[in-house]
Amino acid sequence: MADNSDEHERTMAFAEIALGQIKALRQPAIPRNYEVWYTYATGYNQALNQAINDALAREQTLSAKTLDEIYDSYLSPNRLTERIDSVGAKVVDEIDQVMSMIDAAVGKTSIYTESLVNVSERLGNAADREALRAIIEGLVRSTREVEQTNYTLEARLKASKQEIHQLQENLETVRNESLTDPLTGLANRKYFDQMLDRAVTEAKSTREELSLLLTDIDHFKTFNDTYGHLTGDQVLRLVAQAVQQNVKGQDIAARYGGEEFAIILPKTPLRQALTVADHIRRAVASKELIKRSTGENLGRVTISIGVAALRDGELVQALIERADACLYAAKRNGRNLVICETDPETKPIAESRVA
Repeated sequence: MADNSDEHERTMAFAEIALGQIKALRQPAIPRNYEVWYTYATGYNQALNQAINDALAREQTLSAKTLDEIYDSYLSPNRLTERIDSVGAKVVDEIDQVMSMIDAAVGKTSIYTESLVNVSERLGNAADREALRAIIEGLVRSTREVEQTNYTLEARLKASKQEIHQLQENLETVRNESLTDPLTGLANRKYFDQMLDRAVTEAKSTREELSLLLTDIDHFKTFNDTYGHLTGDQVLRLVAQAVQQNVKGQDIAARYGGEEFAIILPKTPLRQALTVADHIRRAVASKELIKRSTGENLGRVTISIGVAALRDGELVQALIERADACLYAAKRNGRNLVICETDPETKPIAESRVA
């Protein structure tokens, strides 16, 4: 991963851009405004950036109301909760309506049953043909009313089934959004943390092997500083695509943070994990980066990868730290490398940390 000084410089650059926008538009430097503009500066939330660009094109500035709307739509921690609550309320409303119709249908069925009993008595007392016809016509009307009620209920149940199915899909979409990185389409850090905990627990219970890859884009800050954040986003998507294409089945690829990615490889020994890591490294290095706005060839991107396998009785954080140490060794020894703990390049790090 990037060392602390690189991370400091990169985040300070984002902070300067954010404060510059606030100053240029003469907005209050409150935390909400800073968060909006800092996120805009990183370029990691494309939807937010597009919303801001559209608003600026329309208004030439961003009013407090517009900033509120953008924050609520793209950054508010309550956004997903509100959307889930909305879906839940719709499901409850749909169920209430169906239950009301069922109650009405049951009521009409009870009335119909009572009328059948009355018809039986009246048939026995019918004095002539006209009286008998009137009784039968009344019975036919009641039967048609019940049939119509049942038909309406059946249609409503069918429509409700489709509506609830759509609401389930909406809920799944919300869930996926909460666990997916919007820029790369990979799992986000939240999902990674959950799945790594689960994978480690399962590996311990089944006594199967588990490996973890941590990867970092080499010289990513230089790309951002030289070509801008849109090109930086393109680099992130390029690497994410290479990662996704080289994992399969139950493997889990995630954006770990910034320009860092992580891959969980259940039931995978260290040697096999190294092969996967090198395939990813080669896949990234083989792609040429073309700047979309100009068609300029920007050369090739490389990544460094650290690989660690779970040890008996090891905690999740210890596994991450060992993979991180291997990644640091790969960066330290020239980048565009895959390093694991058995490689000699990791020894100087281990010795220096002991010292």
